[in-house]
Amino acid sequence: MTTSLYASLAAVSLWFIIVTVVVQSVVAATVKARQPGAVPGKMPENLSHDSFVFRAQRTFMNSLENTPLMLATGLLALVLQINGMWTGVLLAVYAVARILHMALYYGIATERNPSPRSYFFLIGLLANIVLLGVIGVEVLSSAPRVLPN
Repeated sequence: MTTSLYASLAAVSLWFIIVTVVVQSVVAATVKARQPGAVPGKMPENLSHDSFVFRAQRTFMNSLENTPLMLATGLLALVLQINGMWTGVLLAVYAVARILHMALYYGIATERNPSPRSYFFLIGLLANIVLLGVIGVEVLSSAPRVLPN
């Protein structure tokens, strides 16, 4: 792949990450609002993983907890023009992992930990950590030396 293809992959991946969170927001709000006696901004305390309302809300909240860091990491990599291959591939891995995490959280009602969704959460987290590492290595290797040889 060429540099421009990796940049396109990074941009498309960022788009998918953002769209995934927007979809989760709409799903969570819609299924909760359809519940009898729904109160805006308040989740019934008696809900657990057997409720799709609970799972949709937790999926959205999990994305709100994790996605801003990856968006910041991805944008930093793009602004600093960090290795395009690593940036594009790791953003794509994160995007796919978050979509699979969402699908599994929506589809599997379990209190078990780790659950199948946990593995995709971990894959997304590792993609973020690796991209942070790639940025760190490139930034530190290009920084001027401050200590004499």
